[in-house]
Amino acid sequence: MRIWFLGRETDHGDSPTLYATDRGSYLVQGWKVSDPEILSTLEVPTGETVVEIYARLMSHLVKDGLSGIVTSWVAPIVYVKQNGNLVIQGRRVTDR
Repeated sequence: MRIWFLGRETDHGDSPTLYATDRGSYLVQGWKVSDPEILSTLEVPTGETVVEIYARLMSHLVKDGLSGIVTSWVAPIVYVKQNGNLVIQGRRVTDR
């Protein structure tokens, strides 16, 4: 898998990051969700993980020809926190 950096959003040194792939998909790097309340509302299959990111990270999708505006809150976005952050679920990447 080849990846291209699209953008990073930082608050206080934390840096959720977004990449495009040569497979027509995206890699999202964020904080691994461990909140039992959130996890209890989700079914996370083996091989998948759940991360939290700033919603504004999605604005970097414009660099890949998309609008960069989230218009639908459906999977892979599985939860929107009260602070506006997004919880995203997807396959864990194991490619080198």
